[in-house]
Amino acid sequence: MNAPGSNPRHTRTANAAHWQLPYTVRFEWAPGAAAITSGADLAVVVDVLSFTTCVSVALDRGAEVLPYAWKDTSAEDFAAHHGAQLAGPRDGGGLSLSPASLRAADSLDRVVLPSPNGSALCHELAGHVPLVAAVSLRNAAATADWVAANVPEDAVIAVIAAGERWHDGSLRPAVEDQIGAGAFIAGLAATGRGGYDADEGRDGRHGYSPESVAAMAVYEAAEPRLREMLHGCASGRELAGAGYAADVDIAAELDDSDAVAILADGVFRRR
Repeated sequence: MNAPGSNPRHTRTANAAHWQLPYTVRFEWAPGAAAITSGADLAVVVDVLSFTTCVSVALDRGAEVLPYAWKDTSAEDFAAHHGAQLAGPRDGGGLSLSPASLRAADSLDRVVLPSPNGSALCHELAGHVPLVAAVSLRNAAATADWVAANVPEDAVIAVIAAGERWHDGSLRPAVEDQIGAGAFIAGLAATGRGGYDADEGRDGRHGYSPESVAAMAVYEAAEPRLREMLHGCASGRELAGAGYAADVDIAAELDDSDAVAILADGVFRRR
């Protein structure tokens, strides 16, 4: 934080430091997305409970997902224009932000899926970053493998944990999203991406920002009891208390999906 009355030159320097410019693999929470996506080639959005998990479930069923801003009155017209079903909030019944509702739907082709965090973030980033991926725990490894095979080695990858919001609109860091981001980053490390060398340096991850290394460590600590962690965290307890424990179970299906969700022309399609 910059002290009041600090030298403007120091202020600019401090802000530039937040961009994580020396690193090709970066990590930040949603409010800081603009800092690490400046000049990025790929933005990876993680919203485990539940937008990006919903995307993976829909793509597993052969559907396409169109992200959209939350509580935008034009969403219904947007869905009609694109010949898509409009998913609503969980408590509205029917097709919703509940992954279980997408899995149980009789038919699923094109879905407009607004959400206050992950969907709105993807919708926003689409105009600023060449590639946007939706990553959950279900498709973290598959997406990391796809990136290693299809994105140039020197590309800048910005990994963004969506998080949740307090009632005043400020960020509530959601551990499930940090775990999901760490799962994807660990997948990249497993491919040797980003200058990974287990025998060189203190951690061997020279292309990874310390923020991304920390997210990876969170995932590695959580992975042995992943389902328990998701059910026990604040977001998981909130969902279970509202009757949506099945959504938490689906979110915990680590690497069960090989559906890589890449946004193209405003639509997430399976790669």
